[in-house]
Amino acid sequence: MLDAETLATLFAIAILAGCFDAIAGGGGLITVPALLLAGLPPLEVIATNKLQTTFGSTSSSLTFARRGLIEWRSAIPFALLAFAGSIAGALSVKLVPRPVLEAAVPVMLIIIASYFALSRRMTNEDAKAKVSPLLFGALIPPVVGFYDGIFGPGAGSFYMAGFVSLLGYGVVKATAHTKLANAGSNWGSLLVFMVSGSIVWTVGLIMGVGSLIGAQIGSRLAIRFGATLIRPLLVVICIAMTVRLLADPQNPLRVFAEQIL
Repeated sequence: MLDAETLATLFAIAILAGCFDAIAGGGGLITVPALLLAGLPPLEVIATNKLQTTFGSTSSSLTFARRGLIEWRSAIPFALLAFAGSIAGALSVKLVPRPVLEAAVPVMLIIIASYFALSRRMTNEDAKAKVSPLLFGALIPPVVGFYDGIFGPGAGSFYMAGFVSLLGYGVVKATAHTKLANAGSNWGSLLVFMVSGSIVWTVGLIMGVGSLIGAQIGSRLAIRFGATLIRPLLVVICIAMTVRLLADPQNPLRVFAEQIL
């Protein structure tokens, strides 16, 4: 059991991470290293982090919903598809080669960061959708949900890119729907971790309360400032996640680069 000072520190860290997560995702960049430094084993870190981030994504979803920013008719099916995809992902952890994900995700994050930084579509106004909600639902929520269940980093950015680029949602509306889809995939993989018994409940619940508080702050900031805040923060978060993934000496892209250099 962790001491009171460590738990208090993790609570404060969860507030900060929940705030970032509600605006642009990437809260795991803060909470996962903190849990590792606290001494939790890697599997328990992943499971416990999923518990606390589920509090945040659910809380921010409710805040966006109360402001009327979620179109429930399409959003609920998207969230359920993400939920199902994440369960499949969590159950398939041992079947999908992790090095493939570790190599592909940094490249995808850089592409998304470039899109967010350069696209004229990153405004609060909706645009014409490029695909139907049916096609979007068949492709993006289950695929990103599967990825969230099996690996996770950047899932919120992938949802966000889909809502903006494919459905034409404005930034605030896309953020609202991203949080609901993210909540769906968080709940799906969380159920798998609950069954496996990998969650450190005391730590996860304490951080979950912190994440909930942070999510309330972050979602309100996102609603108030819109694209002015969300756009640059998304770019920064995507780049930070890329750097974090490539900082691992075992990352396949880093190993390949060191070999050729």
